[in-house]
Amino acid sequence: MPCPIAPVLADLVAVALQPEALITLLVLIGSVVLFVSGWLAPDLTGLLAAGLLVSFHVIEPREALEGFGSPALITLAGLFAISAGLFRSGGLDRLRALIGSDAIRSPKRMIALMVTVVGPVSAVVPNTPIVASLLPVVEGWCKRRRISPSKVLLPLSFATVLGGTITLLGSSVNLLASEVSSRLGYGSFGLFSFTPIGLGVWLLGGSLMVLLADRFLPDRGRDDDDLIADLSSSGYLTEVKIPLGSELIGQSLHATRLQRRFDLDVLELHRGTERFMPPLADRTLMLGDRLLLRCNRDDLLRLQQDHTVVLAPTPEQPVSLEQDNSQRMVEVLLPSGSTLAGDCLRDLRFRQRYNATVLALRRGNAVLRERLGRAPLREGDVLLLQGPKDAIRGLQASNDLVVLEQLEKDLPTVSRKRVALLIAALVLLLPSFEVIPLVASVLLGTVAMVVTGCLRAGELQRVVRLDVLVLLGSLASFSVALEKTGLASALAQALLLGLSNWPVYGAMVVVFLFTVALTEVMSNAATVAMLIPIAGQLAQGLGLPPMALIYIVLFGASQSFLSPVGYQTNLMVYGPGRYRFLDVSRYGFPLTIAMAIAVPWMVCRWFGL
Repeated sequence: MPCPIAPVLADLVAVALQPEALITLLVLIGSVVLFVSGWLAPDLTGLLAAGLLVSFHVIEPREALEGFGSPALITLAGLFAISAGLFRSGGLDRLRALIGSDAIRSPKRMIALMVTVVGPVSAVVPNTPIVASLLPVVEGWCKRRRISPSKVLLPLSFATVLGGTITLLGSSVNLLASEVSSRLGYGSFGLFSFTPIGLGVWLLGGSLMVLLADRFLPDRGRDDDDLIADLSSSGYLTEVKIPLGSELIGQSLHATRLQRRFDLDVLELHRGTERFMPPLADRTLMLGDRLLLRCNRDDLLRLQQDHTVVLAPTPEQPVSLEQDNSQRMVEVLLPSGSTLAGDCLRDLRFRQRYNATVLALRRGNAVLRERLGRAPLREGDVLLLQGPKDAIRGLQASNDLVVLEQLEKDLPTVSRKRVALLIAALVLLLPSFEVIPLVASVLLGTVAMVVTGCLRAGELQRVVRLDVLVLLGSLASFSVALEKTGLASALAQALLLGLSNWPVYGAMVVVFLFTVALTEVMSNAATVAMLIPIAGQLAQGLGLPPMALIYIVLFGASQSFLSPVGYQTNLMVYGPGRYRFLDVSRYGFPLTIAMAIAVPWMVCRWFGL
């Protein structure tokens, strides 16, 4: 009896060895390696792949660039602006006040509240700005209640992930999947196309999050062992005195190149009863001046051996970095997509750019203090900064840093709450009743936010995540190349051989788990772009509606609960929560298993299979 596998494998090899298909396969494998390793930023990886596919004539330039002008991409850009208008105008202040309420007295109640309130909000507002806005609120609540942030921050991320599957607007992946599906001829998604399934996912996942909280969420420490306290007790803050004969006398701090020669930070200068704060670069040093330094032991020894400084007598009262009301010490987070990631503080000229000094850096559970100037920054890092209040306030407008402390009371707010909420409501309602298309509604909503003063025109460029748009726009070329070269059909036939005797439900579970595994190690957007063409072909071979398996891929790519790198919001809470890698897996594994069982069942029911 002939083996049925052989002809299918032969066809797959024959297709794969075609020049254009072989190039596509090599580009895809190379892209997966880059996505997993992180050697290149995801958006640059997408551009590289698109450029190679065009260069080798696999796809036409027009096909590669169509993704950048797609309605989905324009819709996403507008959503960034609308969500920023909501936050900047105070339209979501009630949400922040509710989450930070002292009436919530336990982590389990806080998790239940986040599932109930934050989840539905993330159905219409991109989850990244929601997490960025609520992080300081939740951290403040933890400090007041003396509760470890690790007990509630991971559920904050998971709640937004679950809520993002309720509507088309909940996630950039939803919009990309709709665009890819439409381009392949399977049809686009409506605003509420998969809402019934998304509501089931949200309710099931939220219930499990609350039930699992006590047993599966770790306690990684409270506010009494945070970066500030840890730094103050570490001995790396040292007061030194300029002695007679020091080469520093009569020179400005900049001219001495002290900070670059010894990799240290000058935090304060004391002269008699006077106290000077940064910036200190142009201030002339004098005999007897006292400097408060951040440096490691080796550099301090070198300073003393060179007779540059001497250790100052220990004061009766310890030096406090918070003595001056004009100075603040805060923690800031490098969110996903931060342009600072990959560069070191010295190359960034961080102190000059932000008028703030980095005192320490936390990466997961590890705190780095030595050679800070040379340590490359990574997404998810938490920096301890000291700087003037005005400089800290200015950081709140940055997309590259998230201030993990509530400073909003110090900032003037735009009194446009009702206007912003009305605009957002109209953006949703008009396409829901098919008055105008979704992309037109979002564009008009963006203009309305600026015209009404909810968002300043100059802020548009800052609030739109260019890295996300570039990634999504370039990934569309993956789907086109897979379909055009026949690889999607050949791979689907190979999968069909293995799944042909399986029940429909079992086949869906396999596809769901494969999607989840892939999205945990690479971009979920890339996972969707690669798998939807294959899923569409596989569905036709199994005699299923293509949209059924496309939904499976969509939900599988969105259910990222196993690693901190699987989803951008997981990475955002990883550092502030002081989590370890397995902490995420431990809490997320039961959720993943539950979704692998429930989502295929709900899709089968929805499509009558």
